[in-house]
Amino acid sequence: MNKKELEKLLKEVKSGKKSVDEAVDALKYFPYSDIGFARIDHHRELRTGYPEIIYCAGKTVEQVVGIFKIMSERENSVFGTRASEEMYKAVKKILPEVKYYKEARIVSLRKKATEVPDSKIAIITAGTSDIPVAEEAAVTAELLGNNVVRIYDAGVAGIHRLVDKLPEIRSCRVVVVIAGMEGALASVVGGLVDKPVIAVPTSIGYGANFGGVSALLAMLTSCSSGVTVVNIDNGFGAGFSASMINRMK
Repeated sequence: MNKKELEKLLKEVKSGKKSVDEAVDALKYFPYSDIGFARIDHHRELRTGYPEIIYCAGKTVEQVVGIFKIMSERENSVFGTRASEEMYKAVKKILPEVKYYKEARIVSLRKKATEVPDSKIAIITAGTSDIPVAEEAAVTAELLGNNVVRIYDAGVAGIHRLVDKLPEIRSCRVVVVIAGMEGALASVVGGLVDKPVIAVPTSIGYGANFGGVSALLAMLTSCSSGVTVVNIDNGFGAGFSASMINRMK
């Protein structure tokens, strides 16, 4: 339940369209639902503007299905990150309308339409190998109600590929830069645009990349102002933060 839905319910009680008992029934599971292995936070959308999002990795298929079922019954839009195809197929058996974004590894159930601002988010990758993390960021931002511009394979090894896209990038309100190897692209973009840049280091790279640590450290020590950094491979965190910035009034 979000703020608008709560206001609507209270107005209906005030006008007599709904009884107090009906309102109590609607609010019965308002704080959370305890299903044993998880306590589903129905209050989060009212507090933060976004519903609870399921991190599926580490959960069993049955647990993911159970969480989707409870959240959908409360008429919440639901999506799960790091979801396997097996999880998607199991959820689809009880909720046929779910969608699976295979490259992003996201399962989504849309219950509510979201107003989309005119401003856009740019998602840029250094290389093609970074696309799975980029798609997690892009799909997350889109599901949260944003227009996304994808610019892939524009790394520093061929910087002209980035320069050609600068007018499009500069037209966006926030920029997400995703890079592995040495992670230099975030600093380059940060020095070329007057928008907030969210940098995502990826685990792509040879041995001394240390599974993304070299890119993470490079991004954290960037000399470009306005660059902030999320964790290694955390496309979801970048897409969520970019959405919050893009949707600010």
